[in-house]
Amino acid sequence: MSSVDADEIEQALDDLFDQALVYHGYTDYMRDYEVVVQGSADPAAGQNYRRYLFRNCPKVTVTSTVGPEVWARSLEEKLIHQGVPGSNDVYAWGVRRQALYPGAGRLETSRETKRWSSRLGVPFYEVTLEGNSHEIHLLFSGLSVGDLEPGYMPFVVPAEPKTE
Repeated sequence: MSSVDADEIEQALDDLFDQALVYHGYTDYMRDYEVVVQGSADPAAGQNYRRYLFRNCPKVTVTSTVGPEVWARSLEEKLIHQGVPGSNDVYAWGVRRQALYPGAGRLETSRETKRWSSRLGVPFYEVTLEGNSHEIHLLFSGLSVGDLEPGYMPFVVPAEPKTE
């Protein structure tokens, strides 16, 4: 996994266009935010998985882009297991992926990024990733991108509780 600078961050974000978002969340150590994508929103196109690790991420806002009227018709439990909906009137959560379309916005500078940059002494950025079921707004200081090996799991329940 390699770390990238601001110009490379822009290029990496451009590469997210129309990828299939299959997982997102904070890492198990709670500092960085990971986004796992499949090489294409089309499942038939292959299984190449990449991890976008947004480093030093103090703020993430995730909002559903599924409208309230579709939510209202998509509450049945069977939809979390159903791969393809029987109707366009519902959202089939069970597809387990969402198209990142239109994808990532441009890196933004704001009062908040300037404040974090000033306090920590490293550049901070903001970006919004938009898919067909979530909009993810991230505040972060760096990005690492790398391929994932089969079997990767973002969290595993330990056999014994950790003691401090």
